Amino acid sequence: MLSDEKPSVCVLGLGYIGLPTAAVIARSGCKVLGVDVTDHVVDTINSGKIHIEEVDLDGLVQGVVSRGTLRASLMVEPADVFVIAVPTPFGDDHVPDTSYVMEAATNVAAALKPGDCVILESTSPVGTTEKMRDLIAKLRPDLKIPGMTKDIPDIAISYCPERVLPGKILEELTNNDRCIGGITPRCARKALGFYRRFVRGECVTTSARAAEMTKLVENSYRDVNIAFANELSIVADQMDLDVWEVIRLANRHPRVNILQPGPGVGGHCIAVDPWFIIHGAPEHTPLIRIAREVNDGKVGHVLEQASLMIDELPGVQVACFGLAFKANIDDFRESPALKIAAKLARRYPGRINIVEPYASELPAGFEGTDTKLIDIDEALESCPVMITLTDHDMFRSIPLDERSGKVVYDTRGIWPDQPDNLQAVTDLRLAS
Repeated sequence: MLSDEKPSVCVLGLGYIGLPTAAVIARSGCKVLGVDVTDHVVDTINSGKIHIEEVDLDGLVQGVVSRGTLRASLMVEPADVFVIAVPTPFGDDHVPDTSYVMEAATNVAAALKPGDCVILESTSPVGTTEKMRDLIAKLRPDLKIPGMTKDIPDIAISYCPERVLPGKILEELTNNDRCIGGITPRCARKALGFYRRFVRGECVTTSARAAEMTKLVENSYRDVNIAFANELSIVADQMDLDVWEVIRLANRHPRVNILQPGPGVGGHCIAVDPWFIIHGAPEHTPLIRIAREVNDGKVGHVLEQASLMIDELPGVQVACFGLAFKANIDDFRESPALKIAAKLARRYPGRINIVEPYASELPAGFEGTDTKLIDIDEALESCPVMITLTDHDMFRSIPLDERSGKVVYDTRGIWPDQPDNLQAVTDLRLAS
């Protein structure tokens, strides 16, 4: 049975995962303090607003802030449960950077008291939770630390990665199963009691190392399968085949489920996490490494295909549709669409226009270019060449008659009814 007394919670990191997590916990009735390093983020949340795009998050945050169950701060304060959801990027040569996790753990260590529970949610290399435990032990020698004492430990330390899809984060934070890895079984049970307050999905306990590896495996599995689809698309281009038709027909086999290709792989999970496994066992991960290289290399393939098309039509205006790494979100992290559009903007000054309904201004990457951010209607009126890089629903809704006569490079397969470009290219050449 869960205790009727609701724990106080401190969530460190109020980004794409931390803020929804804090809001969902606050909705369960717990008093939640969200901590971030950015004044703007803290002020925005305390005003009941949000700084990121996510379905239904604005209403939830407004509600829990107005009820007093969520507030934000720049400083960590004492709590019963500490949830760390800070970034874990990679540095040079794809070496994992866990400095943000360790900085968060340092701040948490100063606030810890006996009975507290520390949970790391950030996607991390195997062994990170143990390193966090060791750091806390060094900073707080007055506390009995799990796995380092024969007595009952004073605190619990666990790892529990999120498993959410942008655009459905609130739903999946609640309904998806959770894998909870404790430094000890006792730690896992303590974290389990916490997650059962707001998670309807099944919560399964294991070791911290197994939970860390599970998260990396999930995203590496996706990456490898996307790489197969992306490699097929490159082969299909060479053989003058419609890769979307080939995949659609192949997937009629009862045991085949090929994913959809695209301009590459982005986001802070699938594009990053496989490198954590590769870094941990470089001699034994050739398949995972090659999949990463295929997906990263797809950016170059799309760039060259787009350039060949643009070169055939000197002076013609081009619209790149989408900069986000996936549909219907405003997340540009590791986005292949952003990389391609920015390189095209530098290669063809004065000719590239961006259509991105989830941005009010161009993100970093377009500095020093004269690239314009325009809406869909302006693109359809002024740009004879259209390159789809993100499959936003708004783009899918553009009917064939509005695309008639356009030269289209569809990297997402959102317009299967688009006619061959040959006639459109000919018409544009004659018109110019």
